[in-house]
Amino acid sequence: MKISEHQIEQDLIGKLGALKYTTRPDIRDRAALETNFRVKFEALNRVKLTESEFARLLGSVTTPDVFHAARMLRNINAFERDDGTPLNYTLVNIKDWCKNDFEVVSQLRINNHSSHHRYDVMLLINGVPVVQIEMKTLSVSPRRAMQQIADYKNDPGNGHGNTLLCFIQIFIVSNRTDTWYFANNNARHFSFNADERFLPVYQFADPDNKKITHLDAFAEQFLAKCTLGEMVSRYMVLVASEQKLVMMRPYQIYAVRAIVDCIHQRCGNGYIWHTTGSGKTLTSFKAATLLKDNPEIDKCLFVVDRKDLDRQTREEFNRFQDRCVEANTNTATLVSRLLSDDLADKVIVTEYPVFSAVEMHPYFLLSLLNEGSGFKNFAQAQKNGGTRTRLYLSILRTHSMLLPSREEQQNIADCLSSLDDLITAQAQKIELPKRHKKGLMQQLFPVMDEVSA
Repeated sequence: MKISEHQIEQDLIGKLGALKYTTRPDIRDRAALETNFRVKFEALNRVKLTESEFARLLGSVTTPDVFHAARMLRNINAFERDDGTPLNYTLVNIKDWCKNDFEVVSQLRINNHSSHHRYDVMLLINGVPVVQIEMKTLSVSPRRAMQQIADYKNDPGNGHGNTLLCFIQIFIVSNRTDTWYFANNNARHFSFNADERFLPVYQFADPDNKKITHLDAFAEQFLAKCTLGEMVSRYMVLVASEQKLVMMRPYQIYAVRAIVDCIHQRCGNGYIWHTTGSGKTLTSFKAATLLKDNPEIDKCLFVVDRKDLDRQTREEFNRFQDRCVEANTNTATLVSRLLSDDLADKVIVTEYPVFSAVEMHPYFLLSLLNEGSGFKNFAQAQKNGGTRTRLYLSILRTHSMLLPSREEQQNIADCLSSLDDLITAQAQKIELPKRHKKGLMQQLFPVMDEVSA
């Protein structure tokens, strides 16, 4: 039996009602949406705004910059009232997202300049539109709904840039049996063609990585009020260096939860198994930021066994959030950060070498082993026709090297270290135009990268 889009929509609204959402059939246009937002805003911030104040507030929060809107949604913001007094406010309850008002709106029409778009279902958190859901019948691919969302956003005069729709964080598309979701973003990170591939889209999954694709089951698992609040507040990452919103993949979410729960419940040691390219650094970054906010935790240390991993981890962390970790140039700096009560020093990335240098300069030894041809040739000889090199301690002891004096080692290490610093600085300068080029290429040649759970 063929089920119409209207029936799919009504079934979803009924499901959300069962999940304790408030159904708002009275909100069908921009004026009603803004009136509801005002009521929720004034109640949350315990303030009564004048007409002129609300008009100015609305003008200050609506923005075409998706990344800026996402930051406002998660932070404490400032506003000057008509009498000059300051008002520090939040758009939602950022301390406890579960305590916000969750509402569902259907067939919202935004008449704006030349656009007259109507949206299937909107989910509001404290009056702010945070999730847009587009439905299609079973015979229509969800890709059509994705194309429709992209067309609406790219339409001149659309409501996403100058109305409360700028706060949408997540788009969901479904034909009832097949459900996908993806993050909202600015144009450089948001392009789609139904016949091409698309920016990262996701299907939700359970902890055993079994996909949850049916809309009813998806709503139960993903759209439950506290779960949706967590998805927006905890499991989306705002990548500062790229001005980009990123959704964490389901298995990354479960990994972060496991780490945080293990620490909170004092369960002892544990491990997360990952493969190359699975997003280990993003997972560890998100775990670190969540642990950083826990007043019961003094320090969060990431210990790596190689200098290049130390640098790489710091660079990735700072890509997600500017200057969230600093380099430990020596032991004294590390000790100082370990003893510091400054919140900026709560997350520390450092290295713990597997081997230590006795009566040798450590950086000289590291360069000699990594770059010197003598040790490389010795290591290659141990393969014995295999693909892996196995260097046991008994074998390492048979290798001998000619070494300069300790003073000469120091001079060589200083020279090599300064060159490494110069290379790193130049690489950072090159990275900026590369990212700019990547953004331009995404706009010129949109690529769809479907990411399964």
